[in-house]
Amino acid sequence: MAKVLILSGAGISAESGISTFRDSGGLWDEYDVSVVCNYDSMQKHEDVTIEFYDKRRSELESKEPNYAHKRVAELKNMYKKEIAVITQNVDNLFEKAGLKPEDVIHLHGFLTQLRCQNRKCNSVYDVGYKNQNDFNGGRCLTCNSKLRPNIVFFGEQAPMYEELNRHIQDCELFVVIGTSGNIIGVNTMAQFATRSILNNYESSSAIDDAYFSKVLYKKATEAVDEISQEIESFLKLH
Repeated sequence: MAKVLILSGAGISAESGISTFRDSGGLWDEYDVSVVCNYDSMQKHEDVTIEFYDKRRSELESKEPNYAHKRVAELKNMYKKEIAVITQNVDNLFEKAGLKPEDVIHLHGFLTQLRCQNRKCNSVYDVGYKNQNDFNGGRCLTCNSKLRPNIVFFGEQAPMYEELNRHIQDCELFVVIGTSGNIIGVNTMAQFATRSILNNYESSSAIDDAYFSKVLYKKATEAVDEISQEIESFLKLH
């Protein structure tokens, strides 16, 4: 397991123009989250759900990684085995910044992928920024079942959380960048590590920053150099 765990959330991608359902504006104001993001959305509201994720996928094509993504990517590429990069985000900005897909753990799925709805098949396809139905008519190449966005909807299991739990057990430096703490209990996770760093633009009611060794309330692009220095110094000592 890696000595350093970097966990990122929406805050790191916000500076690249990617909003979340907690923000106002854009696609999230046009669609009802309970309709397009729920465990039964593909069964009850298939057309509008596909339309929503097609638009999100298309929108992602023009988004570029910011300085924070690039610095994290540089660190991961320098210290492959010592650093784990785990994100709550479904965008591909870390990959655009220079990381290989296998070097990023996406807890909530990956927007540029489609997955077969047949659980016995479960094939996954990289489709880039295509509309779902433009890829083989929205059908699985293996079993011809319908495809779906490879996203973890509300109410579904998130298999990659097992990876997060494995890494948090062994990490020595825990770094949080741009997450509210409403989905993942970072307070508890910080207590597993020898040292921990919290970087958010502002405080969150779900996070007790007293559990963190260092707290940086500023934009991720403004904090990432200091975070990088901390990580490199830590790795040199350990």
